[in-house]
Amino acid sequence: MRDRSHIDNTLHLSTTKPSEKFTDTLKKLQHIYHTAIKPLEQAYKYKELRQHEVSDAEITSKPMVLFLGPWSVGKSTMINYLLGLQNSPQELYTGAEPTTSEYTVIMHGEKVRTIEGIVMAADSSRSFSPLEKFGQGFLEKLVGIEIPHKLLERVTLVDTPGIIENRKQQERGYPYNEVCQWFIDRADLIFLVFDPTKLDVGLELEMLFKQMKGRESQIRIILNKADNLATQDLMRVYGALFWSMAPLINVTEPPRVYVSSFWPQEYASDTSHELFRKEETSLLEDLNQVIENQMENKIAFIRQHAIRVRVHALLVDRYLQTYNEKMGWFADPEEVFRDITAEPDRFYIFKSVLAKANVSKFDLPEAEVYRDFFGVNPVSGFKRLESQCGWTGGCLLDKVEKAIGQDLPALLSSLTEKKEMPKAEEKPKAAEKAKAAEKPKEEEKPKNRWRRQ
Repeated sequence: MRDRSHIDNTLHLSTTKPSEKFTDTLKKLQHIYHTAIKPLEQAYKYKELRQHEVSDAEITSKPMVLFLGPWSVGKSTMINYLLGLQNSPQELYTGAEPTTSEYTVIMHGEKVRTIEGIVMAADSSRSFSPLEKFGQGFLEKLVGIEIPHKLLERVTLVDTPGIIENRKQQERGYPYNEVCQWFIDRADLIFLVFDPTKLDVGLELEMLFKQMKGRESQIRIILNKADNLATQDLMRVYGALFWSMAPLINVTEPPRVYVSSFWPQEYASDTSHELFRKEETSLLEDLNQVIENQMENKIAFIRQHAIRVRVHALLVDRYLQTYNEKMGWFADPEEVFRDITAEPDRFYIFKSVLAKANVSKFDLPEAEVYRDFFGVNPVSGFKRLESQCGWTGGCLLDKVEKAIGQDLPALLSSLTEKKEMPKAEEKPKAAEKAKAAEKPKEEEKPKNRWRRQ
């Protein structure tokens, strides 16, 4: 068995950090969301547009690490290795054939127990209740495992079914791509695992890369089982992996690729042991960085959510304004609004919002999305933004803009100040003594004979 001490050292599992450190910041973040963002979100039914409503459980949840990739590339084995579960009753089942058919969520708990997907979705204290919308067939494929482990006190791991390119999507019994999208949207780190024998790209993998568009900074590609190859063959496989992935990753800087063998056995002889150890340590440092920056990531996520809610409210307001302007005494309301939703560019709806919201046009939803949205929610059921104001509460839009421009950035800066403060206060005693000894010398300056004393 390989030595695992570097895992504990890199992830700082021996030092237990008090959870009260971020409690105050979490409460402030929840307060900003509930008082400034959620009222506008509810007034313009943002949940029905994006199918996403931020809950308290999601704000307080631990960082999520998602494992994706073809079948039998070592995803479950890698989780067993990180948690030290090999040869224990809690070890995840692994094998050469497709073994993981469920979405397995590994969480922290006081004792080892298994939780059914139906129970996980029904528990409002967890962040998995929105998964109910994918149906009973999916909940039967969802399972949670609670284990008392130091790493799980700081992060949640999600093992997914392997990508099988020769299987039809309908055979899974649930919307596979939509479920993957749900986990991708909430993942803080995505490990995309391959092995040298499974580098082929098919429709499922291609669809996954499309779903991960915009999340490239969170993707880490892992070439696992690297000690099965000689060094020269490994270089060829590494090049083949990039050649396969290149058409799918439309970014100037490709994701980081880690080459190693993530399992508890010793590396095979006559392979690059030192390289594999360094790659493994780099991957662990990446994971530790996500854990350390979890609060900053939550604040950034809530701010991004607030920007989307503001853009949505401005778009609905602009649609409503155009509708009121085009309505006449004898006009047909349905026909007027059908013309507006069919050609929004003719009425400068999206362009006017771009000027107000200071966002990129690539961040705006498609026009077809609002055609479907207003098909379910009639525009006459909404109020103009200027009427969403109260004498005591103020305007809903002003609150969101204040949260985006002032409150959330101030909360983020206060968090960084707290981290830097101990470093600034910790001064070596030797340096202080040396400084004190130097003071008299600095005061003893030669007198200027030309200056009046």
